[in-house]
Amino acid sequence: MSKLSAILLSLACLALLLGGCSGYYFPAVYDGPAVSIYMPTWKNRTDKLGIDSTMYNSLSEWFLKSDTIKLTKEKTGADLILAGEIVSIHLPSIGWNSASTATNVKVELTLRYVLKDLQNNKILWEEPNQIWTEDYNTVAQKASSEDEAVKHILDDVSEKIYLGTISRIRRLPQRGTAK
Repeated sequence: MSKLSAILLSLACLALLLGGCSGYYFPAVYDGPAVSIYMPTWKNRTDKLGIDSTMYNSLSEWFLKSDTIKLTKEKTGADLILAGEIVSIHLPSIGWNSASTATNVKVELTLRYVLKDLQNNKILWEEPNQIWTEDYNTVAQKASSEDEAVKHILDDVSEKIYLGTISRIRRLPQRGTAK
């Protein structure tokens, strides 16, 4: 192969490599047009105190990954609303050791949430009865059983809601443009 052919081949490979990356994006980061989301504290229908604020904080942490999504506690001026409630929490099974200490806990959490476009009053996403479960081994994970399992579930749920929300925001027509 001649020197010129090797250079041309190298340039072609470089162009393919650089050109192939142009459509890549990180699905967990939204960097599109600015969007304001009104997110009230979730309603807590359970007897588990503080689970609503834990959910709100977990969701907020996920939405902080984006510089162009602004969470607000004010409905006025917001583009979308993300609201939800924690419907129930159950401990369907608990494992005990010989010293009557809980060793395994199964937590079942039922949620309901909705993402709505406030400009046209259209529901973009709704989960009317979503059930999440977490098996938690208190011995292996050396933590308070139910609380740690609930926190783990809420983190997983928050990630799913964040990713689902930005997926739906990406599908929205750009505001202020002709359709």
